[in-house]
Amino acid sequence: MLEIVTYVGLFVTSMVSASLVPLHSEVALVGLIFTERFSTVGLILTASLGNTAGGVLNWLIGRGIETFRNRRWFPLNERQLNRASGWYGKYGKWALLLAWIPIAGDGLTVLAGVMKEPLVPFLVLVFTAKLMRCVGTVLLAAYVLV
Repeated sequence: MLEIVTYVGLFVTSMVSASLVPLHSEVALVGLIFTERFSTVGLILTASLGNTAGGVLNWLIGRGIETFRNRRWFPLNERQLNRASGWYGKYGKWALLLAWIPIAGDGLTVLAGVMKEPLVPFLVLVFTAKLMRCVGTVLLAAYVLV
């Protein structure tokens, strides 16, 4: 039972941290790996899937956010939104391979929703980026902490 709760907790933490809420799931991932009680591969995959699910939440926000663009509280003005859309239009879906970058990657997944990026390529590219981030985090932690 503890194992299931641990994986679900890591998934949720990873999902929330990949959304627009600032959390650091890497700390949980590395901490759990260093307990040596759980599968490293299982933890990395769980965190990557959770991060990807958070990216999908951002993508969904992006898909619907344009309806609010004229509201006073909207986070971007017309010029900023056009600039971001132009940037995404220039680099296209391949920019999603940068979704692993803290903070900026979250905005990128929202922008992909605004730009109506199809879900399947979005999922493949974001999962790849998040998986590489998790693997890199674990390797770096193992190098620094061991």
